[in-house]
Amino acid sequence: MLEYENNLYKDNINLIAGVDEVGRGPLIGPVVAAAVILPKGLIIEGLTDSKKLSEKKRNYYYDIIKKNAIAIGIGVISEDIIDDVNIYEATKLAMNNAINNLKVKPEHILIDAMKLNLDIPSTSIIKGDALSESIAAASVIAKVTRDSMMYELDKKYPLYGFKNHKGYPTKAHIEAIKKYGLIEGYRKTFSPIKEMVKED
Repeated sequence: MLEYENNLYKDNINLIAGVDEVGRGPLIGPVVAAAVILPKGLIIEGLTDSKKLSEKKRNYYYDIIKKNAIAIGIGVISEDIIDDVNIYEATKLAMNNAINNLKVKPEHILIDAMKLNLDIPSTSIIKGDALSESIAAASVIAKVTRDSMMYELDKKYPLYGFKNHKGYPTKAHIEAIKKYGLIEGYRKTFSPIKEMVKED
């Protein structure tokens, strides 16, 4: 998990930010990105892509990362902007915001899959959240941050089951939308929401 980081450390590059996002697939809510700079030499045993971790494990790593990180930046792009610019562009905006919200400027950025136009040297790594500790840390921060937003939404609208599906298009979620209608926050350019908006 530290191969990319170690190669940079060898070149005397010590402030490395990992960047990842969560929430490209849901029908509701924002896309959330995180940028995390971990201290050189920190090994977080078992940390990997947040999608492969249980919620309990994610929360455990979230606390470790929060406690040890040199800097953490979060970027949140709303469903309105997603509808305006498309999810791919919105993801890039969220990642850029996360990087800009770091209190410490990184010397190099490791990004999960996406290519960004940055004034800082960067490396895009396919499946980076399973190959780089820094990116895995960012994926955990982004996932826990977005999930907590879904828990808040669930308290407000318990009939939709957000705490279970987190806004993703599960069968139960789509049935709830058909039964109770659309609430604020749905992405109007995503199917099947798009079709439902047309019907209204």
